[in-house]
Amino acid sequence: MSAWKKHEVFEKNSFVLLIGILVAVAIGGLVEIAPLFYLKSTIEKTVGMRPYTPLELKGRDIYIREGCYLCHSQMVRPMRDEMERYGHFSLAAESMYDHPFQWGSKRTGPDLARVGGKYSDAWHTEHLINPRSLVPASIMPGYPFLAENKLDTRDTQSALTVNSIVGVPYTEEQIENAASDLMGQARPDTDAAYAFEERWPTAQIRDFDGNPDAVTEMDALVAYLQVLGTMVDFSIYDNKANSR
Repeated sequence: MSAWKKHEVFEKNSFVLLIGILVAVAIGGLVEIAPLFYLKSTIEKTVGMRPYTPLELKGRDIYIREGCYLCHSQMVRPMRDEMERYGHFSLAAESMYDHPFQWGSKRTGPDLARVGGKYSDAWHTEHLINPRSLVPASIMPGYPFLAENKLDTRDTQSALTVNSIVGVPYTEEQIENAASDLMGQARPDTDAAYAFEERWPTAQIRDFDGNPDAVTEMDALVAYLQVLGTMVDFSIYDNKANSR
């Protein structure tokens, strides 16, 4: 029997074709789903990745609250033009502690996956207050109230607790001291800052908004922006690629 004759059975009998489709989908589904039952994680472990600090987590909440994700993605795709503009393509591990992740494809503004350390804290603060003072062609709205609003810390511990429930590896000590750690990261000359450094040795500690008299929503948002793309040492991956 020729190959066409064999296939003719499916072409002329819709019921047999339906059964064939269901079998193909079932096999494909098993191949995709079965590994999830015995693999602890499908995300490759990456050196340097850590959960967000309480201040950074607050900043991320503000980022979402103000709709920043509607104009800014956080996902550099593995294409030459994107990597030349933004840097190393995004790794799955970079979003492992994001609930929800901030990937997206909408880029009214630039991608922010690698914005950490690209600009100074003062630049970010001024840009958020009045975007056109630094980027004349910007259509981004200003957020001057962020520098005026004191940061609400009442639900800080609850935020870490909820994230730990969905798999973010916060320790009991980090959760218990969440509120003081939040203040300590933004106030470098306090006892809370020293305690924060012990629990978060790789985190940045400084007054992010330039106002030492208060910890504001601007502090939190700038702290979040400044950590994006900074946890992973991408030279490790570049060296691996170059050695092949």
